[in-house]
Amino acid sequence: MTFKTADLSDASEGRAQVVQPGLRDFGGKRRFHGEIVTIRADGDFSRVREQVNLDGSGKVLVVDNNASLACALLGDLLAAAARDNGWQGVVVNGCIRDAADIANMAIGVKALATNPRRGDRQERGEVNVTLEFLGASFRPGEHLYSDEDGILLSAEPLI
Repeated sequence: MTFKTADLSDASEGRAQVVQPGLRDFGGKRRFHGEIVTIRADGDFSRVREQVNLDGSGKVLVVDNNASLACALLGDLLAAAARDNGWQGVVVNGCIRDAADIANMAIGVKALATNPRRGDRQERGEVNVTLEFLGASFRPGEHLYSDEDGILLSAEPLI
């Protein structure tokens, strides 16, 4: 289904949150949407690895690393697992790596930047908690719409 966040924003008449600019597109899909699953990562990609290996059909994974640029929480192997398991996209409030490979994958990926250093694997992090960043609240089970213009969040489906 084709949509534009600008049109959805106009039609939602204030019912949708607009995520402030700052995230860059890295994935091969620029337009994606789905039900939100969240991870508070704290520099650890263990929970990301767990989630991308689960069925993500119709879902978007939102990972908060507190806007840290110190390490990457998603690379080509995890992005490929997410794609293969039906995830529509991954949004990272932090860094990814393997950007050239991810750019060729049919999955949406947005992040602040890239960093070749990977995060920890110490089983830290929380799944399905409300995240606050870029002026928005990302709530598990709500809906995310992303395209070249930005990201909208909504408690109810907009399409």
